[in-house]
This record gives sequence, C-alpha cells and structure tokens, in this order.
Amino acid sequence: MRNPLADKVVEIKPSGIRKFFDIVSEMEDAISLGVGEPDFDTPWHIRDEGIYSLEKGKTFYTSNAGLMDLRKEICNYLYRSQKLTYNPVTETLITVGGSEAIDIGLRAMLNPGDEVLIPQPSYVSYEPCTILAGGKPVIINLKAENEFRLTARELEEAITEKTKILVLPFPNNPTGAIMEKADLEAIAEVIIKHDLYVMSDEIYAELTYKGKHVSIASLPGMQERTLLINGFSKAYAMTGWRLGYVCGPKEIIGQMTKIHQFAIMCAPTTSQYAAVEALKNGDGDVAMMRTSYNQRRRFLMDAFRRMGLECFEPYGAFYVFPCIKEFGITSDEFATRFLQEEKVAVVPGTAFGDCGEGFLRISYAYSLERLKLAMEKLERFVKKLREEAK
Repeated sequence: MRNPLADKVVEIKPSGIRKFFDIVSEMEDAISLGVGEPDFDTPWHIRDEGIYSLEKGKTFYTSNAGLMDLRKEICNYLYRSQKLTYNPVTETLITVGGSEAIDIGLRAMLNPGDEVLIPQPSYVSYEPCTILAGGKPVIINLKAENEFRLTARELEEAITEKTKILVLPFPNNPTGAIMEKADLEAIAEVIIKHDLYVMSDEIYAELTYKGKHVSIASLPGMQERTLLINGFSKAYAMTGWRLGYVCGPKEIIGQMTKIHQFAIMCAPTTSQYAAVEALKNGDGDVAMMRTSYNQRRRFLMDAFRRMGLECFEPYGAFYVFPCIKEFGITSDEFATRFLQEEKVAVVPGTAFGDCGEGFLRISYAYSLERLKLAMEKLERFVKKLREEAK
C-alpha cells in the first residue's frame, strides 16, 4: 500500500509537554506544576449565562463570524482597554480558542516559502502551524539577559526578503516576559520599515503585573498590519469553553472567516453567550484572579531567592522560568529526575524551543498550598544536586 501520511505532518515533533503529563497522570500523590490552566472555576455569573442559553434552547449555529453581540462586546473591550477601534462586522472573528486563530491566520496569509519570525521560547503551536500553512519558520532566540524580550536588533538581524509575518507572543508563555511600550515602539519601527505583518498573541494581556498591557496594534501605523489574537481561557478561567477571537484588517479577516467557515462552521454557541456576560460583567473576576496570581508569583520568586536558584522576574502570564544551568544536566534530565524523585512535574524549557535549554517552566496557576509543598520538594532536590556536584 502507498504511504497514507503527509510527510510534513509526520516530520512535526509531538508537543514536548505531553510526556510529563502522561507520567504524572499515573503517579499517585504527584504534584503537577506543568499545566497552563487556571485553577479557578469559571465565575458563576458566566456559567449561569451559558446554562440559561441552553435552557432557552439557544443551541443552533451562530453566524460563521460569531454572535454579533459578542463581536460588539469584543470591540468595546478593545476600545476601553487599548483605545483600538474595530468594525464588529468586517474586522472581528470568533474562533475555537486562540489556537484556531493562529492556525487560520497563518493559512490565510502565507504563500509557500514565506518566512515567519518566531521568537522563542514561546507557545508550542506557532512553529508547526507555520509549517502546516506552507511557510518557513525562522526562530529568533530570546535571551535571559534581555528578560526574554524581543529587541529591535534581534528582529532586524532575522529579516530577509522572504519575511512576511512576525509572531509576537507577549505576555509570554513560558517565560512570563512582557513587552512594554518602549520595547514595542522600537520593534514597530523595524516592522514598518520592512513592510511586515504581526500576529500578536495577547491571550495573557489581562495577566500583567507591571503597569498595563500595551498592544502593538495601538501604536501608530500598526493596526493595519496586525492580527490581534485573544480569548477567554486564561483571564476568565474558561479553558474548556474553547473560545477565542481575532481582530485585524478586513481583507485578512475575510479570508480567515472563509477558512473558518469550511473547517469549523462557527465557535460553540453556548460558549459565545457566556463570553458576552464575561466581557460585560467580568472585570471584577479578572482583577481578583490577577491579584491571586501576583501573590503566587511573588511567593515563587522569594522561594527561588532563598534556595539560591537564578530566575529573572516575570511580569506576565502565570509562569516562571528558573535557570538550572548550574547543575550541569539538561532541562529534560532535571525535570525527569525531579518527577521521579520528588513527584513534582515541571516542563523542560526545551519544550518551547531549543533556546529553552537550561530552564524550566513552572506554572503558578495552582493554590499557594500546593506551591508551598512543591517548593519544599524543589529546595530539597536542588540541595541534593549541589551535594552530588561536590
């Protein structure tokens, strides 16, 4: 029989995160700090709206682009948070999570051989989605000494005649790094100079602990060349509702909607009704969760200082990215031993790109009680490694 599989799919490596999830799921009393999922329940008033929509029989398809009420509320949110003005009819699309927006955005924009600049460490989907869309991923290795921010110089050095899109993954998963307005202004000059487009993944925009998140689309000359991607999973604790959105130039959104129409039809109807309520009345919930995450962030940073573990201070998302280079073992070896010997799961930095070697991703989307227990185990494990090195 002929080979039934596509070569480009076979050649894509599975997510480096899954290995540790599979092991920890079968390990009794293990603590997992690997999942990028809020430990909060979706707020009741949001769940109630979803339940009410079911009770009222609102279980039919919405329009391909999504409920008009939801698209209007998204546009209202982006105006009050970023002073951005989008047309809910032609410049807004509701997707199945932010991940679908990434996928169909790249498919709508890339011709074979077009290059996509992907700063790493970063979310695991950008590179394979670029390949599946026929593009060529070009990796920009971010540096700890720059707090894993993208600099204008790094961007300039990576650009070629074939470069078309820059992925801008901030606040960042896995590092927790943010880009402040001055950082964005510097790279915006380079983007405009070279006539590039930006895919700005802002799923953690509301989880910023230093100042206020700034979207690159809000800078002069950038809205017309930016796809702004966001969703409800992180800020509103709605991961299982699978709902995201993208706003951008109408000619791009139109083609993305066409792909979405053929592949998906529409995002889940119940989730869309719940999301309207989230945007209308969920600001207090977001503030409460952000305050709690910030407390956990500060706790982990203090724990690292006490055990002498190097870690730059992250100001976004709900991850820390400590350095473990002093121990002379790989990130995978560290994470494997830590899981086997202390029953705590973390993710090797290499799951998010080769330049993540020597680092670990630790999520603090967990209770302080679990984090305290995990840090006690980490301190004991670190002490053991240092004694072994003597």
